[in-house]
Amino acid sequence: MFKKILIANRGEIALRVICACRELGIETVAVYSEPDENSLHVRFADDAVCIGPAASRDSYLNVPAIISAAEITGADAIHPGYGFLSESPYMAEVCEACHIKFIGPSANVIRLLGDKARARRVMKKAGVPVLPGSDGPVDSEERGLKIAKDMGLPVIIKAAAGGGGRGMRIVRTMDELGPSLKTAQREAQAAFGVGDVYIEKYIDAPRHIEFQILGDHHGNVVHLGERECSIQRRHQKLIEEAPSVALSEKVRRKLGNTVVDAAREVQYTNAGTFEFLMDSSGNIFFIEANTRLQVEHGVTELVTGLDIVKLQIQIAAGHKLPFKQSDIVIRGHAMECRINAEHPETFCPSPGQIHAFSVGGGPGVRVDTFAHSECTVSPYYDSLVAKLMTHGKDRTEAIARMRRALEMSVVEGIRTTIPLHLKVLADADYQAGRINTAFMERYQPQAPQKPDDKLAKVV
Repeated sequence: MFKKILIANRGEIALRVICACRELGIETVAVYSEPDENSLHVRFADDAVCIGPAASRDSYLNVPAIISAAEITGADAIHPGYGFLSESPYMAEVCEACHIKFIGPSANVIRLLGDKARARRVMKKAGVPVLPGSDGPVDSEERGLKIAKDMGLPVIIKAAAGGGGRGMRIVRTMDELGPSLKTAQREAQAAFGVGDVYIEKYIDAPRHIEFQILGDHHGNVVHLGERECSIQRRHQKLIEEAPSVALSEKVRRKLGNTVVDAAREVQYTNAGTFEFLMDSSGNIFFIEANTRLQVEHGVTELVTGLDIVKLQIQIAAGHKLPFKQSDIVIRGHAMECRINAEHPETFCPSPGQIHAFSVGGGPGVRVDTFAHSECTVSPYYDSLVAKLMTHGKDRTEAIARMRRALEMSVVEGIRTTIPLHLKVLADADYQAGRINTAFMERYQPQAPQKPDDKLAKVV
């Protein structure tokens, strides 16, 4: 087992890894940017190293600084968390060259599945259903027009190297294709350093379903069931739950087996997620694989009773998976609300200092957060403040517990999305499971309100 793990991340995910390491008896190293000097992950790690100024490119994306921090503190492994360098094949290669274990898939697998166009080809060859689309990057308007004409509109242009809605454009008319292609290429280049894009058939208002997998270095691969992530805004997930009410046990078993076979085909190791879209007729299509820990991994932990982060570490250390597929049982229902520092109606960012912070607890409630009273939500990074999760014997109880926990939460000093979550959870369609990726369109942003100097409490 590792003696010391450096966590190449910040916020709640850095704390989550620290928790797993403490239970395993492993020392930890926190790296931090200058604005994060007083963050909790810095306080609770055994060692801490400042790796640069606020800008991510100069700190959390600074590979030489992170490797140097690992070497001077004697870390023998690096956990990348999610985001930042978690899906960087270069980071994995540098770790290998420096004899530091990268806690994630191999560089080859990250590179293969990180290129969305290549991943589609690999999955199709492995028997996974994929959406109709281009065989590779589309580099000209002429080729794009031909592909769109052959498939039929609407289509969606996607960054080959990216995700999260960046470098992504929906095209509903042929006149839109040329400008949209150029815009998507520019966005992809700016966000990921690679301007390649590909074209896929676009499904209006699908459900978004993903399967969590784990693979060790001894050829064992399992799936931990699925999560539904259909409640999204601009391709950013807001609420996730497990299991999905849309899948029958027969479909779950069949798709899960297909995902495991595909992961074995590419020799996948560590944690990963295979993402799918389901159309209104129940047809399911692969869209991408995420070669890292997901933000919403805690939802799966609640219904399986497994610690995915600890398993990541144990797999990276060469241990075999301590269970087989038949041992995994899904119990009850779990869900997660991402509490972001945003205005709940206009979605404008709301960074600043939190003056009071208390999240509702009680039976079946879990909170993953870096926040506390008098801490600062930085404008430099993601707006996620806390992940509030609940678990119940069924979906109805999980929703009831979530509503109760949200209603009993207090956040003063910044605005958050808590009121928006409460609206969604009270919606009759949501409660009935009638959801898809277009669900949030009913909550269109409203005009910003005039500042109220008397405002003291913001929830």
